Amino acid sequence: VRLQVQNVEKPLYRGTLHCFQSIIKQESAFGLYKGIGSPMMGLTFINALVFGVQGNTLRALGKDTPLNQFLAGSAAGAIQCIICCPMELAKTRMQLQGTGEYKLKVKNYKNSLDCLIKIYQKEGLRGINRGMVSTFIRETPSFGFYFLTYDCMTRYLGCESEDSYVIPKLLFSGGMSGIVSWLSTYPVDVIKSRLQADGVGGVTQYNGILDCVRKSYHEEGWRVFTRGLTSTLLRAFPVNAATFATVTVFLMYMRSEDNLRECEPGPVIQQPSSL
Repeated sequence: VRLQVQNVEKPLYRGTLHCFQSIIKQESAFGLYKGIGSPMMGLTFINALVFGVQGNTLRALGKDTPLNQFLAGSAAGAIQCIICCPMELAKTRMQLQGTGEYKLKVKNYKNSLDCLIKIYQKEGLRGINRGMVSTFIRETPSFGFYFLTYDCMTRYLGCESEDSYVIPKLLFSGGMSGIVSWLSTYPVDVIKSRLQADGVGGVTQYNGILDCVRKSYHEEGWRVFTRGLTSTLLRAFPVNAATFATVTVFLMYMRSEDNLRECEPGPVIQQPSSL
């Protein structure tokens, strides 16, 4: 976020490593965890919603094809924007608060919840949903590629429950899915971050998505749309490797439990899956 929104005329950070070092030096290691409250509150619901919607949409579509995997993922990405947008707004505002300060001189927000409450009191629902359109544009195709890549990777690697290497394969597939997902729509994420950070210092620069794109490109060129990409990809691989592997192993375990009860009366619902 800091790399994405920093002033090009007076940049604070030269790159990912310099940003990391500067935050620790100026704000201590706790500076790396600013805004963590928002993801902690929202990610549980987001992941539950995403995997639930994706699975049910895939069943509704009937066939487990690459196109349906993409459509089911896109549907999941679109719906979770309702939670994702306010969550990322609070995260962005908290991460930018007190930049370069060891002890905050002016603390506008006590925590993520306080941040959302104050934004709502000042700007109403429109303020809480700042960046919603750009979030929707980013998340819808992004999650389509997310689930499509994971499906293709697990099929190619032959991930079977009895395979002794199934966990490493799932971790690699999930990590690569995260990278492809972010690469597919990363420029939109830059615009979203800039829109959500706009007005933090009391000055509003952008009138909307197109205005933000035009001004950002005019001032910094095409490279502006890749700002922070390195740190995003470094985060994306382990996070999504853990997420997908955990969900898949849990579902494999639950389905194996269901198989033990196949003789019991009642319908057995087979979920389309690459596994």
